[in-house]
Amino acid sequence: METRNLTLIFIILLCPIVSFSQITENEKNLRTVDTDTIVGWKTGIVAGLNLAQTSLTNWSAGGESSVAFNGLLSIFANYKDSTSEWDNSLDIGYGILQQGKSKFVKTDDRFDLLSKYGVKAFSDFNYTVLVNFKTQFAPGYQFPNDSIKISNLLAPAYLIAALGLNYVPNAYFNAFLAPLTGKLTIVNDADLSAAGAYGVTPGKRTKGEFGGYARLIYTRSDFKSAFMKNVAVTSKLDLFSNYLNQPQKIVFNWENQIALNVNKIISFNINTHLMYDHNILINGESAKLQFKEILGVGFLVKLQN
Repeated sequence: METRNLTLIFIILLCPIVSFSQITENEKNLRTVDTDTIVGWKTGIVAGLNLAQTSLTNWSAGGESSVAFNGLLSIFANYKDSTSEWDNSLDIGYGILQQGKSKFVKTDDRFDLLSKYGVKAFSDFNYTVLVNFKTQFAPGYQFPNDSIKISNLLAPAYLIAALGLNYVPNAYFNAFLAPLTGKLTIVNDADLSAAGAYGVTPGKRTKGEFGGYARLIYTRSDFKSAFMKNVAVTSKLDLFSNYLNQPQKIVFNWENQIALNVNKIISFNINTHLMYDHNILINGESAKLQFKEILGVGFLVKLQN
């Protein structure tokens, strides 16, 4: 079953390659087109860095010295003409914290690469192929016990290839609904694989699934009111159901980002991530609702074409 699922996933992955190559051939000419028209490329980069440091020496009121770092990088390159759309994005985040004499601890670690290509179907709908790859960079541990590793680079990693319809009623919202979806879970770590982490069979490093997938996105940064003028909002919701095993159990990820530019350099941002996956056992016991929130004030650089 695993071999068949892997084969299905990579067949689906081949679908966008032909279409992507056709776009690349015309890329040189398209870059000269005004991006405010319906035809052409639109690209952008958002990079942020938050730093915090406290040093205490013989401080009578008590407390501990600390240092914290959190960075983010978001890149997009989107193409659009009268009959097709091709959206590409890369989101990277990493954060660490050290308090007192303890070791550095991760507070954020993510890598999310997405490519989605669609052609006009009818009304506000496109026939669409999506490929999404997610993983992390560094090992994670079950603190306060830093000897128990619970994650690593490519452990887990998730590869999704989906075919369906994309609903785009306006410039801010789109909903991708894919009844044909292959999902590959990768656990490329010997210890975690042997323990059967993230739903893989103990000793195996991959798990293939076939099911239905939905991805809803709302993003906006051009609010008209004075109160929201410098605010950018992005919300992403991913849903997946495995047709082959317990389809009633829905895996979901909901990510939100709100950024406020105080001026051209100083920024305030908040990121939240709510997720549930019945294949992930917390402390080796049972699946639970997971939540992460990152709040920061720091430097933000935004470039857009």
